[in-house]
Amino acid sequence: LMDEPFSALDEFKREHLNIEVADMADKFGQTTILVTHSISEAVLMSDRIIALGANPGRMVGDIAVDLERPRRPEMVGSDRFQKLSNDVRAALSTGTEVL
Repeated sequence: LMDEPFSALDEFKREHLNIEVADMADKFGQTTILVTHSISEAVLMSDRIIALGANPGRMVGDIAVDLERPRRPEMVGSDRFQKLSNDVRAALSTGTEVL
């Protein structure tokens, strides 16, 4: 379980460390749960995003992230990355499930 582990770092260091953690999790076959308020961080790190709504806390989205592994910083600019980010944003803003 990682609860916003790199939130105090600048964006470039955070992205670099997120990719390193994702690579290590893949290498060792570890499942990781990441808690974050950053949509781009969630998309970059995840195979699946469970989006939680406001009070009362409830699941408002379950988005499969089908980006290839290993993840690379240049993926952030891809059309697929932007589509996934928009799906997460839509789930969070409307409170409706995105499948």
